Order: sequence, then C-alpha cells, then structure tokens
Amino acid sequence: MSFARIGPERHDSLDSIPEPSEHTMLVGHAEQAQLLADAHRAGRLHHGLMFSGPAGIGKATLAFRLALHLLSHPRPASAPPTLTSPDPAGPAFRLVAQAAHPSVLHLTRPFDEKAKKFKTVLSVDEIRRVGRFLSMTAHDGGWRMVIVDPADDLNTAAANALLKNLEEPPPRTVFVLVAHQPGRLLPTIRSRCQLVPFAPLAQDEVARVFVGLGLSLPAQAGRRETLLRKAAGSVRAAIMLTEYGGLDIADAVDGLLAARRFDATAAARIADAVAGRDKEQQFGLFTDHLEQVLAGTAAGLGEQGDATRADRLATAWSEFGRTTAEAEAYNLDRRQHVSGSLMRAHQALHAA
Repeated sequence: MSFARIGPERHDSLDSIPEPSEHTMLVGHAEQAQLLADAHRAGRLHHGLMFSGPAGIGKATLAFRLALHLLSHPRPASAPPTLTSPDPAGPAFRLVAQAAHPSVLHLTRPFDEKAKKFKTVLSVDEIRRVGRFLSMTAHDGGWRMVIVDPADDLNTAAANALLKNLEEPPPRTVFVLVAHQPGRLLPTIRSRCQLVPFAPLAQDEVARVFVGLGLSLPAQAGRRETLLRKAAGSVRAAIMLTEYGGLDIADAVDGLLAARRFDATAAARIADAVAGRDKEQQFGLFTDHLEQVLAGTAAGLGEQGDATRADRLATAWSEFGRTTAEAEAYNLDRRQHVSGSLMRAHQALHAA
C-alpha cells in the first residue's frame, strides 16, 4: 500500500504509517464508538473525555473520528445513530489531518527547533495554546475539540494549566485526553473527565489492521504467533516488532540471557544494533523488552515462593529503570549503558 503523509510529523510517527488523524480504518472499540454516538445524539456528550488504555490500540484514531463526526453533525437531534466513517476526499478530513482545521486542536510533544528533536514532555507553552484556541469564535458556530495526545506526557505545570481549561470550558467544547496510564494524571484532572476505557485489540483484530496498512505478517506460523502474542493487542507494538526489528532484538537479548556464561561480544553486537545513531525506536524496543524480562521473571519467582530471587530480580528491574532514565537525562553513552545493563541482568538471572 502506498501512503503519502499529509499531516505534520509527530514525536511517535512511524515511517509509511498514517497518523491517527489520517486513518480511515477503525478496528474494534465498537462499544466505545457507540457510547459516544449515543451521548451526542442525546445532547449528553461530556465536555471532558479520557480515553484510557494501552498505547497503539486506536484511542487517538477514535478521538479524531469523533471530531469529524461532530464537525459533520453539529446538531444532536439530526446526528446519525452511529459515528460516521471519515471521507478522505472531504475538506474537513484533510484539514484535520493537516492540523489546520480551526475547530480541532491536537496537542502533542512539540519539536524543539534549537535541539533539532522532539521534546520529551508536553509543556505548559503547548497548553497555553488552548486559551487562544478557545478565545476565537467557533467555526460555523459548531463544535470545538481539543485532543491531548498523550496526556501522560504533561508535565506538572502543563497539567495544572490544562485543569483550568477543563473547569469551565465554553459551550460545544470537548476535551479528549488520550491516556495510556491514567493513574499518572492529576486526580483533579481525572475527576473532571468521563473515563472511557479501551481494551487491547484481539489478535485477529491486530492482524486485520496490520494487513490493512499494507504490512506483511511473518510467513512462518510460529513467528506469526510470537508476534501477535508479544504485541499484546497493540498495532503499534506489532509494527515496532516487525518493521523496526523488535523480534530480532528480543531473540538476541533472550539468547544472551539464557546462556550460562555472559557473552560480552554478543552484548556489544546488541548495543551496536540498538544504541547507534538514528536508533531511537530500536533503543526503546530493547528497553521495553529487558524491562519485561526482569519484571516477568521477578513476578514468576514470587508466585513460586522464591522470595529471595524474586527480590533480586525486582531490584535489577528497578535499577535498570533508574540507569536508563539517567542515560536519557544526561545524554550518556547508550552503548555502554546497554552492555552494562545486559551484564547486570545476566548476573541477576544466574546468581545462585
């Protein structure tokens, strides 16, 4: 499938994959979509919606579909009973996808022109755009929507600024907060939103989206099953595992950790593969997988009653999280961090 991006690149954009605002396909989440359609028709659409669930399952895609539905059917009494499918040839779709529609504000991590990379947080400067956005007259007197994606990226100042906007929004204004881990948000923000929980997609749903995007599932049945299991209901995770080498990274890490003796040469190869230039996605895959290995092993040992080893693995997991955060914060040598982390993980797994 050929795909030409029409919207701006985001901090989490994937090559040749549409942004949520560009998607015309929504798989799963029929209950959530119907809840929103029913609420709008009844004139009871909450001004603050929190779409919660794992990353990469379609929360932001449904947020943009709701935005297009409200733009197309501003009067609840005449709105259709279900959310309308987006028309990629229509002007509203293209304007929203291009982040140019006057009634839709999509807030995500901004690009730092000075550092030439995306910022790591959603800052208060971005949230201040909400006030300017809401101060303008609504386009055609219709609805306005603010999509915060993800709200997990809000720093403290930004969260407090957003809270003020949520307290008394203008009429016909809807905030959608996309939250991967809603527990990390301020309780006062959560209390002002209607929670709309999203479950991970079923494996066959992940496969449908994958194929619909023009991507190929592994031909080997075992490899395909491994992919869908590791993806855990997230299309984004499945894409990362196949298109960015996630399965190969996991295999290499698992092989190194399973060996009785630590192989420094193999660790160096892994470090080169995930910590070189332009390897942000691969580094993230490595970090996620090693965290899963350490946390999963600790949990398994705890269930078996082996408290000593479980505590050791839990400590290793916590230490890995700390050193990873330090490596990111202080721009430390990633190769050294990866090699050292693998050595410490191996020691924790094989200690008597």
